[in-house]
Amino acid sequence: MPVRIRLQRHGKKGKPFYWVVAADSRSKRDGKFLEKLGVYNPNTNPATIDLNVDSSVKWLQNGAQPSDTARAILSYKGVMLKHHLLGGLRKGALTEEQVEERFNAWLEEKQNKIQAKKDGLSKADAEAKSKALQAEKEANEKRIAAAAPVEEEVAEEAAAEVAAEEPAGQDAPAEVEAAEAPAEVEEAAAEEAPAKAEEAAPAKEEEAPKKED
Repeated sequence: MPVRIRLQRHGKKGKPFYWVVAADSRSKRDGKFLEKLGVYNPNTNPATIDLNVDSSVKWLQNGAQPSDTARAILSYKGVMLKHHLLGGLRKGALTEEQVEERFNAWLEEKQNKIQAKKDGLSKADAEAKSKALQAEKEANEKRIAAAAPVEEEVAEEAAAEVAAEEPAGQDAPAEVEAAEAPAEVEEAAAEEAPAKAEEAAPAKEEEAPKKED
C-alpha cells in the first residue's frame, strides 16, 4: 500500500489550519488517515508547527512519500535532516552519538533563528504602535490648533455684540426719565392752580361787605 504524507484541512472559512497525516495515497484528501503526525497553523506569524519528528522519520524510512508542502514542513522541523543522518548511520558512516550531536546542533541553530525572527516582529510591532500613537498625537494637536482661532473669533464677536447692546440699554432709562420729568411738573402745576384759585375767591367775598358799610 503506497503511503503519502500530506496535509488534511481543518478550521473555518478564511482561517484554515492543517493536520500533517500519513494516509493511503488512494484515499480522499480529508478522508481516513493512518496516523496524525502533527499540526500546521499558518494563521500565526511565524507559522505554528507541532510535529512528531520520530514518527515522521519512521514513515519516511518505510517508504512514505511527502507532498511538496508536507516536505517543506518536514524539512523546517528537521525531519528530512534526521532521516538523512540515520541513513548515514545505517551505512556506517556515522555513529549514533554523531547523529544526535549534529541533529541537536541544527535544532539549536534553527531555534535561535526562529527566536530572532519573533524578536524582530515584536520590535517592528512596537515601533508601528509608537508611530501610530505619535501620528495620532500630532493630528490631535493640529486639530486643536485649527479650532483655537475659530473659538477666539466667536468669543470676540460675542464680546462685540455685548458691547454694542450695553450703551442702548443704559441710555434708555435716562431718556425715559427725562421725558417723564416735564409731565410730572405739569401735573403738579395743574393740581396747585385750582387750590390757589379757591383761596383767592373767599378773600374777595369777605372784602366786599366792608366796602358797603
